[in-house]
Amino acid sequence: MSDPKPIKIMETVLRDAHQSLIATRMPTELMLPIAEKMDKVGYEAVECWGGATFDASMRFLHEDPWERLRKLRAAFKNTKLQMLLRGQNILGYRHYADDVVEYFVQKSIANGIDVIRIFDCLNDLRNLECSVKACNKEGGHAQVALAYTLGDAYTMEYWMNIAKEIENMGANSICIKDMAGLLVPYEADRLIRSMKSATKLPIQLHTHYTSGVASMTYLKAVEAGVDIIDCAISPFALGTSQPATEVMVETFRGTPYDTGYDQALLAEIADYFRPYREECLKTGLMDPKVLGVNIKTLMYQVPGGMLSNMVSQLKEQNASDKYDAVLQEIPRVRKDLGEPPLVTPSSQIVGTQAVFNVLMGERYKMATDQTKDLLAGKYGVTVKPFNPEVQKKVIGDREVITCRPADLLPNELDKIESEMKEWKQQDEDVLSYALFPQVAMDFFKYRQAQQEKVDMTQADTKNGAYPA
Repeated sequence: MSDPKPIKIMETVLRDAHQSLIATRMPTELMLPIAEKMDKVGYEAVECWGGATFDASMRFLHEDPWERLRKLRAAFKNTKLQMLLRGQNILGYRHYADDVVEYFVQKSIANGIDVIRIFDCLNDLRNLECSVKACNKEGGHAQVALAYTLGDAYTMEYWMNIAKEIENMGANSICIKDMAGLLVPYEADRLIRSMKSATKLPIQLHTHYTSGVASMTYLKAVEAGVDIIDCAISPFALGTSQPATEVMVETFRGTPYDTGYDQALLAEIADYFRPYREECLKTGLMDPKVLGVNIKTLMYQVPGGMLSNMVSQLKEQNASDKYDAVLQEIPRVRKDLGEPPLVTPSSQIVGTQAVFNVLMGERYKMATDQTKDLLAGKYGVTVKPFNPEVQKKVIGDREVITCRPADLLPNELDKIESEMKEWKQQDEDVLSYALFPQVAMDFFKYRQAQQEKVDMTQADTKNGAYPA
């Protein structure tokens, strides 16, 4: 048997798995009782923060995302905690000034994050520079994630060159972020071997089960030398989530890639989450539709979340019969807009524009503000040029920017703080408000109302815990 090369696993159940399957509705109180057992597994890291958790915590669960992070940090004594960050967008939907990005990274690490996975919807590395530098400065692990996609421009040479650039940028590792489940097994083998030849950085692979090939893709990637794979404990695996942790552990048992994880311990963790899964199915929070295989993702490159978004947009307009027409329009719009990967927010921009094009009966008769901004260079540079006719029709003679978009943004932290200072109870509140002003304000009001009902002599203000 060849030398052991145990594959490392990053567990996603506390972030991406429930984001993908139940719209990020898992509350902190459900996470904490199982943390001690999860901490004993030996995971490379547990992803528990960032992505849509920040917004959903405040908006739907009336929870402070920072308090969640502090509680999880206290519970996980041996395991690294990981988050997902959208580069210059942080966790919001616009570009923020560098001072906000730096402060957010600083506070994330101070509150307990070890690994920050940073990506940009266009793979424009200029939009990641500030986050990577800030993460390095705070002593965190800066992982740059590349949004994986298909298209004429995305050759093996493209992936190898960009891997070298990421290494030169000072990142600690690279993640291939296959958000739509487009990476098929033998292509994964080629991709990992090619990127490994181009960089010395560790490579992690993240995919979703949406198209049904993810476990096979992981098998080939591990044989090709990938360092870490992202998995979800079985009750929250498969469908639009990741391959199941226990299945991958069993797959590599007795091989050089053996994880050494204890299946009995993993079974206890799965048993803990299973009743919650059943409850989510019963209440409709988990739609059985997201659990199947959707091969259309390979045909149209549409991630699961984008599909459900599109279905509800068409339903609202009483135009569900236009579903197939919109699916066919998406690749055309994507080509017009410079062939970006389809991931937040580019997936929403392309999807909504495709819906408009079909419903209006004329392409680009009406364009969203985000489509205009993308065509004006406000999101960064795309891998292919825009369709000049479409650009002209949508933005006319508006000036197109070519610099890093954040270079045009003056510092904004002080202004943001002055707007919300009467509600500030912790430094981090400024960041909550910066990212989601309305949602944060509603949450601050709710928090204050709750605090007025409690005995402040019993309150733990440091951790934001206010027992009634």
